[in-house]
Amino acid sequence: MEILFNAQLLPVIVEIHHNYLLPVSSLLAQQIEDPDILGQMQDAWYNFIDSGQVWALLIGTFFGYIFKGFTG
Repeated sequence: MEILFNAQLLPVIVEIHHNYLLPVSSLLAQQIEDPDILGQMQDAWYNFIDSGQVWALLIGTFFGYIFKGFTG
């Protein structure tokens, strides 16, 4: 069976697009409120340092390495 492109097929394609593909396309095309990516990364890093999470990371890494030495 061969389907030819005609005037009846175009509305069907548009309807399928709007019913099924529109949520995906709207998910991929989002509005960006603050395009300063490097500034956001810098703020996150300063928050990581100021909140003391860097110390938790270093202490956890140290004790994890020691514990690995006991079990390995």
